[in-house]
Amino acid sequence: MTAGALSDAWIAGRKRNPRARLRLFCFPYAGGAASVFRNWSEGLPADVEVCPIQFPGRGTRLMEPPFRKVPLLVEALAEALLPLLDKPFAFFGHSLGSLVSFELARRFRAISQTSPVRIIVSAGPAPQIPYRGQPIHNLPESEFSVELRRLNGTPEELLKNRELMDIVLPSLRADFALYESYRYSWEPPLSCPISTFGGMSDEKVSHRDLQAWRDQTNGSFSIRMFPGDHFFLQTTQPLVLQALSRELR
Repeated sequence: MTAGALSDAWIAGRKRNPRARLRLFCFPYAGGAASVFRNWSEGLPADVEVCPIQFPGRGTRLMEPPFRKVPLLVEALAEALLPLLDKPFAFFGHSLGSLVSFELARRFRAISQTSPVRIIVSAGPAPQIPYRGQPIHNLPESEFSVELRRLNGTPEELLKNRELMDIVLPSLRADFALYESYRYSWEPPLSCPISTFGGMSDEKVSHRDLQAWRDQTNGSFSIRMFPGDHFFLQTTQPLVLQALSRELR
């Protein structure tokens, strides 16, 4: 596979913009896909090229085996996205996506001495905070479905559709395995600014969890809170895009 084809496989719904001054790579939450960001280019500045990341095992890559370990996922992402770093770039990651974007920034620093102009982490605790929940990725299907419903990130129509659930369960389990198996290792802070977004009613990620991201950068740092729970990304999308537009100026 050529470098261009490899990059295209990881980015779904990208609207190429030769005039863009900046590429924004967007990383979804556990169970999410590139489609989460399908309309974002309409709400962001015209000189920002939105690059929605599609992990294997969902959407256009449904038949590919999903990753279950963060280092392996990040290594594959770095190889695929390196050819697209020919202009300034930024990362946006929500929940699991915040962790992946952070580790990818560290990977690029190690292999190419390149850095995002900014990382925007959303609804994700700082990586040095150990995972606090009980692992769910290996639960029996009935119990796993109960947990998915409780977390409120999987559409009810999907949870009730047995055939579709059989298709997406492997990638859902893999995403939670990514989060639950992650082990932080210390490295010097990043040089790029970090902006954090959080939900005012998020019971999973507190303001303190977001504040802890301050330790991961030598650059500027900010926190912005939005109305809503862990998935404020969906319920307050216009506000999120307005704030993101300001961060990317």
